[in-house]
Amino acid sequence: MSRKVIIAGNWKMNKTASEGVELVNALKPLVADVCPDCCDVVVCPPFTTLSAVVEAARGSNIKVGAQNVHWAENGAFTGEISAAMLKESGVEYVIIGHSERRQYFGETDMTVNQRLKAALAAGLKPIVCVGELLADREGGNTEKVLATQLEGGLAGLSKDEMAQVVIAYEPVWAIGTGKTATPDVAELTHNFIRGTVRDMFGDVIADGLRIQYGGSMKAGNAAELVAQANIDGGLIGGAALKADSFSELIHNALKK
Repeated sequence: MSRKVIIAGNWKMNKTASEGVELVNALKPLVADVCPDCCDVVVCPPFTTLSAVVEAARGSNIKVGAQNVHWAENGAFTGEISAAMLKESGVEYVIIGHSERRQYFGETDMTVNQRLKAALAAGLKPIVCVGELLADREGGNTEKVLATQLEGGLAGLSKDEMAQVVIAYEPVWAIGTGKTATPDVAELTHNFIRGTVRDMFGDVIADGLRIQYGGSMKAGNAAELVAQANIDGGLIGGAALKADSFSELIHNALKK
């Protein structure tokens, strides 16, 4: 089954509003030739940069996502942001459960599930992250960890809701380390993720699910990774912070 590629740049805690506008303005002409029916190009800036980037991207084929969302509609949650706030700002996508949120800020499968349901209720498109630590990989526990994250994070979703979700597989040992799972290893893991979703939601949802690879994808390996049957794009960190490297990665990924 042919699925539309999705390449999303996670800027993490980088780029002020003015820097974000500069990056998007540089990126727009470089990806103007990317067919929107073939690939979704997404940038995910910090909260304070979102509105400026939404405005800068307006009228282009670049979509904008946020890096997190709270599960409550409003209330005494200092430092958090609601799905309604993101929706009104013009955001289309939102990253949920990134490994850095799990590692540094106590994110759990239960809170991923709560945030996911809030995002879906507001009409946002969630990118739900799953992935194992190096110790899990070396101990032969990758599939157990991923199954637990998927079953907990996606619990209680309807098939219609699941159809709106993107999964990002990010082996934690390959994020920002320069290490990358080989295409064969990444494909095996993506296939396991799709199979788990198939068990939970059936063939139609599993076959349509887009699964990104999020472990140090670069321009040099994007084509080979996205050429795999179950890898439908990438969640990109450092390579998304410069227009030329992000554009090159996107174009190479589409050579699959």
